[in-house]
Amino acid sequence: MPKLPILMYHSVSANLRESKDLTIAASKLEEQFAYLQEKGYKSLHFKDLQDIKKSTDFPKKAVIITFDDVYVNQLELAYPLLKKYGLKACFFVPFKYVNETDSWNKNNEKIMSVAQLQSLDSEVIELGLHSFSHKKYHEMSIEDIQEDFDLCQEFITENNLEVHNTLAYPYGKFPRKGEEKVQFFDLLQKNKIAYGLRIGNRVNRFPLKNNYEIQRLDIKGDMSLVTFKRKLKFGKLFF
Repeated sequence: MPKLPILMYHSVSANLRESKDLTIAASKLEEQFAYLQEKGYKSLHFKDLQDIKKSTDFPKKAVIITFDDVYVNQLELAYPLLKKYGLKACFFVPFKYVNETDSWNKNNEKIMSVAQLQSLDSEVIELGLHSFSHKKYHEMSIEDIQEDFDLCQEFITENNLEVHNTLAYPYGKFPRKGEEKVQFFDLLQKNKIAYGLRIGNRVNRFPLKNNYEIQRLDIKGDMSLVTFKRKLKFGKLFF
């Protein structure tokens, strides 16, 4: 079964000294993108996965690049690098905060506006869902989660956005056990969610084992290029 590493990024900074935790310096991001290009990785959107019916049609070296929270710094710093290196990525939108700031976090990073989201080339950027209110699903009732989905859909429709039905769970959190998990996954199906993304830090195999527990590799700002290469290949087995 072919491998499918999915990279998870957040904020991007022009300042190398700020490259730590969930913020990565643009210079380090460029190193990583250059490596992907040099080694012949083919970047995919999630809609591409739906068109691949069997393992033999899967690219020899595939990767999915994801960015959570649609910070303006992603537009300014990551988007040009994706185009420079012929890569594409998925940007996950917390719709309540569009054109505002990340008030669920430190409240100091600007979130893209509707116009900025609409300006992104769909051949390069695939938009996906990151909930409406950026709350942890495992702390919400099923009714509240459904209301959150409804608000997402209202926002998408009102603002004429093209958004793929892939959902990145805020904080990577979702109900993990028993009836709550069953109800949550049933709700995802009801809302026609094709893929649900956790963290997990393991490399996926294609075909995917469970479309609602897809794992992503958390790429931190203080990660060296050597560590990035190992994580891309092996996931958390080295950590």
